[in-house]
Amino acid sequence: MEQLLSGLRAAGEPTRLRLLALCAYGELSVSELTQILGQSQPRVSRHLKLLVEAGLLERFREGAQVYYRIADRSEEAHLARTVVDLLPPEDSELNRDLQRLDQVKQKRADVAHHYFKENAARWNEIRALHVPEAQLEQELLEVIGEQPIADFLDIGTGTGRVLELLSSRTERGMGIDLSQEMLTVARANLEKASLRNVHVRQADMYNMPVADASIDLAALHLVLHYSDSPARVIEEAARVLKPQGRLVIVDFATHNEEHLRIDHKHHRLGFDDAEIESWLLQNELVPEQCRDLQGSPLTVKIWQAMRLGQTTTH
Repeated sequence: MEQLLSGLRAAGEPTRLRLLALCAYGELSVSELTQILGQSQPRVSRHLKLLVEAGLLERFREGAQVYYRIADRSEEAHLARTVVDLLPPEDSELNRDLQRLDQVKQKRADVAHHYFKENAARWNEIRALHVPEAQLEQELLEVIGEQPIADFLDIGTGTGRVLELLSSRTERGMGIDLSQEMLTVARANLEKASLRNVHVRQADMYNMPVADASIDLAALHLVLHYSDSPARVIEEAARVLKPQGRLVIVDFATHNEEHLRIDHKHHRLGFDDAEIESWLLQNELVPEQCRDLQGSPLTVKIWQAMRLGQTTTH
């Protein structure tokens, strides 16, 4: 009862209610929220602190910025969503806030477009070396299957495309990436698709801010070849998987395209089945059937494995 009352008290103030509504539409920084509300940063920060303490919002740091989003995993999260859903859509103040939110999102999209445009040539060069992306995505969907995914983790999310691809099958999805520029692109893409069940975080794939045994499906999509220690990445991915959780690795078979190491910072020129399977087995991941997608000159492989252990029911 006290938890519910605390949440209601936190939400029961005009500015905090506006903040809660805005954060239900995506992740926003303090400076962005200050801009939308037209209030001072100290005042907005105080209200945000109360909402976080009540469990209605989640707070996380990304470089110099601090972001906020509506909670999604607790009883307080259910209250937060219920309160937002009760807000009258015709409210003039709320509609002004949402118009300003659209302006903030457009600025983000412009930044993301500029970064993508600056780097499109490099990415297109690599895409031309393997099977078309549409074919690769279709194969990935077939491997993952249509079973609903409660908690999905996209390691090295890049543009957020895999999060977007699996969003309809996912209850909660998170993508991590170390690059703030790529996170800007991912956020813009997810906002454009109006996806609220998936989000991104800045994090290191060797030390992820994810609880042990909390993920049903983890993916490494064309990421592992950038790692100087792929065994450590797989070990960290295995740590966060629930019993019977799955890991899907999409990457290149071994190849001799040395220019990718020089021009595109690939640490590894692909992988063979034996080394991937050995890393999986070392971490109590049982390898499953592997798929090959022949390209010219690169072959893409999809390795998959399941975490040992039994799920528990209560």
